[in-house]
Amino acid sequence: MVKNEAVIVAAKEQISSDLAGESVILQLSTGIYYGLNQVGASIWNLIQESKTVEEIKNAILEEYEVEPEQCDRDLLALLQELEAKGLIEVKNEVVV
Repeated sequence: MVKNEAVIVAAKEQISSDLAGESVILQLSTGIYYGLNQVGASIWNLIQESKTVEEIKNAILEEYEVEPEQCDRDLLALLQELEAKGLIEVKNEVVV
């Protein structure tokens, strides 16, 4: 499970492209394409360099009108999905 203290970065085995504000990601190891909506694309752009979950959340809260609790839930769900698909690396994850 991804925690707020974790450091997130996009995996190296992928390429991505911006398409009208959305992102398309090709995972090179599987040849599978993934799509992200505008908010997902903003997150994807942020994690091209290492960022903590907290830094990502703060950037999203500044850019979009969303309640902090909803942002937290949606962000963690997206990051867990991206991790499960091998599209991101989670570093320094704290195990409780």
